[in-house]
Amino acid sequence: MNYSTSPLLASKTPPWRSRFLVGLVGLAFAGLLGRAIYVQVLHTEFFQKQGEARYAHTLELPASRGRINDRSGQVLAASVAVPSIWAIPKEVDADEGKRRELAKVLGITPRELQAKLNPEARFVWLKRLADDETAAKVKAIGLKGIFQDREYRRKYPEGEAAAHVVGFTNVEDKGQEGIELAFQKELQGRDGSRSVVRDRLGRVVEDIGDIVPASNGADIDLAVDSKVQFFAYQRIRDAVAANKAKAGSVVVLDVQTGEVLALANFPSYDPGNRQNLTGDQLRNRALTDVFEPGSTMKPFIAGLAMETGRVTSRTLVDTGNGRYPFQGAVISDTKPHGLITVHEVIQMSSNIGTTKLAMQMPAREMHEMFTAIGLGQRPQISFPGAVSGKLRPYKTWRPIEQATMSYGYGLSASLFQLARAYTVFARDGEIIPVSMLRQPREHPVPGIRVFSPEVTRELRSMLQDAAGPGGTARLAQVPGYSVGGKSGTAHKQEGRGYVNKYRSWFVGLAPINKPRIVVAVMVDEPTAGVYYGGAVAGPVFSQVTAQTLRLLGVQPDLDVKSQIVANQKAVPVEESF
Repeated sequence: MNYSTSPLLASKTPPWRSRFLVGLVGLAFAGLLGRAIYVQVLHTEFFQKQGEARYAHTLELPASRGRINDRSGQVLAASVAVPSIWAIPKEVDADEGKRRELAKVLGITPRELQAKLNPEARFVWLKRLADDETAAKVKAIGLKGIFQDREYRRKYPEGEAAAHVVGFTNVEDKGQEGIELAFQKELQGRDGSRSVVRDRLGRVVEDIGDIVPASNGADIDLAVDSKVQFFAYQRIRDAVAANKAKAGSVVVLDVQTGEVLALANFPSYDPGNRQNLTGDQLRNRALTDVFEPGSTMKPFIAGLAMETGRVTSRTLVDTGNGRYPFQGAVISDTKPHGLITVHEVIQMSSNIGTTKLAMQMPAREMHEMFTAIGLGQRPQISFPGAVSGKLRPYKTWRPIEQATMSYGYGLSASLFQLARAYTVFARDGEIIPVSMLRQPREHPVPGIRVFSPEVTRELRSMLQDAAGPGGTARLAQVPGYSVGGKSGTAHKQEGRGYVNKYRSWFVGLAPINKPRIVVAVMVDEPTAGVYYGGAVAGPVFSQVTAQTLRLLGVQPDLDVKSQIVANQKAVPVEESF
C-alpha cells in the first residue's frame, strides 16, 4: 500500500492538537497524583479507618455474670451461654419460601421479619437468647446472611419461691430487681474484646491485634437458706389460698447473726419467664408494703413502762367493762377483762390496758423508743425498694393519737421492720442490724440496747403466754419448742377512713428462753370468714418456725405430750385490734 497516495495520511495535522493531547494526559497524571497525595498523605487516617470498617471488626467477649448463691452454696441464679440469631439484611437470601420458614421458627410473622430485614441496616438482631432447638432449626434452613453468636442468659433454679430475693435481669443482662439490681456492679464483671478480619460473608478470617480477655463478675453469697425460703413460700402460698386472701409475706431472721434466712411473698413470678407479669406479682410486699402494725406494738409499750419504772409486770390495770371513753372517742376490747396485771394486758391483748400504760409517759419517750426499734426509718440493708413507713414527730401528737399509737394505729411499718424490731425481745433488749448477705461471724453481732435484759426476760414471758394456750394465738404453738409472739389484726384504711378489710399477722420468736429465730407472717385481706391474726397468720408461723429450727439443728426444749394437754385445757382469747 502506498502511504504517500493516501489522502488521510498525507494531510497535515495542526501542531496544537498534539500539544492538546499531551496536556490532557499530563492533567490526568496530575489529577491522579493529587488524588494519591489526598488519600495517602493528607487524609491517610480517615481512609485507613474506612477501609478497616469494611473488613476489620471488634467482637465483644461478654463477661459471665456472677452467680447468686444461698448460704450453703446452692445456686439461686447463674448465667449459661445460649444462641442469639442476627442478620446482615443486604446479604439475606431473597428466597420467599425460606423467609417464611424462618419467620415461623422465630415465632414472628413474615411481615415482622421483613420489617426487621431493612436493607438500609447493616446489622439486626432477629432473636436474642434463643434456645438450642430454635438455633438448630434456623441453621437447618440454610438462609444466607443469617448468623449466630453465643450470649449469656440467667437461669433461676428456685423459680418463683426465691423470685423476690434474687430479682431478674433484662435482655442486656443488667439487673432490674432484687439482688440482681442491688449488686449489679459486682455481678456484671467487665466485657473483653477481640479484633478480627471478616470476609463478605461475615466469617472470621484472622485475628488482628491483642485479645482483651473478659473479667467475669463476682459471686454473691446470700444469707438466705434455700430450704427455709422454699418452705416459707409454700406455706404462705397455701395460707393465701386457704383464706381466700389477696397476698401474703413471710420474713425469717437469725437473731444470732442478723441474717435474713427467708423473705417470701405471694403472689410471685418465675424470673426466667416474665411474660404477662403484673405489678402484684412483682411487688416485694415484705419490704415495700406498709401497714398499721396493730397489737404487735403493745409489748414495746409495756416494756417502756417497765423500763422507766412506772410499772412492773404485776402492776394492776383496770380495763373496766371493755369500753373506755377517752378524748371524745371510745377505746374498746373484744370483751371485758376487768382488773388485770400488766402481764395479762399483753397476754389478753387489751387496747384499754395498753392505752393506760402509754398515757403515763410523755409522747417524746414513746417516739424515742419507736425510733430506736427502727420505725420511721428505711431498713439499712443491701436491697432496693425498702421503705421507711410513717412515724410523725411527737410534737404533733394529740392525746388520742398517742393512745391509738400504743396499740398500733396512727403509724405504719413494713413486715420486715416488724421482724427486725422483735429482735429486741430475742436479744435481751438489743436491736441488731440485719443483712441479706452471708455473715462470716461465729458469734452474735452487737446491737443497740433498747431495754434491759431483766425487762426483756419478763416481756418474753408475756409473749410466751400471748402465744400460749390462754393467749390470742394458740395456733402459733410449735410442737417440741417454746415460742412467744404477738398477733395483730387491723382494719385497712382506704381514703380517709377504715373499711371492713383486714390485714392479719403474727410476729414471734423461738425457742423462748434462748431465741434463735424471729419469724414474721402477714396475710392481706383474708375473706374466708376468719381474719384474726392468731387464726390466720399463727399457723403459718408455727409451720415455718418448726421447719426452720429443725434445719438449723436447734434441739427441742418442750415435752410434746404435756404441750398437747395444756392446749386442750386452754380457753382461747380473742385479740383486740
